[in-house]
Amino acid sequence: MNPPARGITVIGECVADAFTDPARSAPAQLALNVLPGGGPANTALALARLGTPTRFLARLSNDLFGTLFRNHLTASGVDLSGSVNAPEPSTLAIANLDEQGQATYSFFADGAADWQWTPDELSTTVPDGDTVAVHTGSLALIRQPGGRHIEDYLTKAREHASISIDPNVRPLLVAPAAYHQRLHHWCALADILRLSEDDLALLLPGATPEEACDTWHAAGARLVVITLGGRGALASLDGHRVTVPAPAVDVVDTVGAGDSFTAGLLHHLTALGHLGGRLDTLTLDDTAAACSFAARVAALTCSVPGADPPWAALLTSPDTHDDHLQRQT
Repeated sequence: MNPPARGITVIGECVADAFTDPARSAPAQLALNVLPGGGPANTALALARLGTPTRFLARLSNDLFGTLFRNHLTASGVDLSGSVNAPEPSTLAIANLDEQGQATYSFFADGAADWQWTPDELSTTVPDGDTVAVHTGSLALIRQPGGRHIEDYLTKAREHASISIDPNVRPLLVAPAAYHQRLHHWCALADILRLSEDDLALLLPGATPEEACDTWHAAGARLVVITLGGRGALASLDGHRVTVPAPAVDVVDTVGAGDSFTAGLLHHLTALGHLGGRLDTLTLDDTAAACSFAARVAALTCSVPGADPPWAALLTSPDTHDDHLQRQT
């Protein structure tokens, strides 16, 4: 009998992304196209589509958006058995895309279901040996009262699983200073810290990516990955660094690209057998391979509208030849 597949647990929010539709709008009428989103939900969706057994812990509203989220996630194979049916409303974000496909958001999130975690709701879902990693971040980790309960969950979960955190700074809802105050504590919990260069600019203004990596290594994170948009990504493993390029792609929009990158990274590290502890077996070569794969997943996400990550069938083996990588020590 084959051993059970080892999977990943994701904790966080679902967000109804309402994109403006200029073609159907008028001076006195704003047309919107609502798609399911939210950073952690996007990551869970992408992981499941890549073939990693994925459990998503979320507080899902009983409103129409909550039904949309459930249908979207379960259709891709995400396990929602640990999620909570919540009476509070879903979080709504009005998204506007610029000419480069970058989105700006207006959030309607006060009193939403996503932030109302209680210790009892999380206590029965702490992972066992079949879960190799727990990923979280974004608004669910910083907004209270739920954020501190998720931190407590991570403290227990890291006894059996690797911990991955994506701060995904949202300055319109939470001041960057609040993230900065918690970030050193998150690094002490996390084995993997994944963030964008936009996050970096808000968290450590003026710092280079290399300086930021060293700061967060000193706080406890062994693997720091900073995505650089069209320039690829910088990964730093205990201070040894590698850069990987971003594949060329016709960008429709960049919504969910970072979340898909995180999913690709975690999926590949799981396949290589490096998750489930403190990354003690991880090498720089395997880090480069995982980041190259993740960059391809992110690029495919950018090639379609919204956070619609690729299924495994669309991907082939990532190219990891040395002439495609630039290494630093």
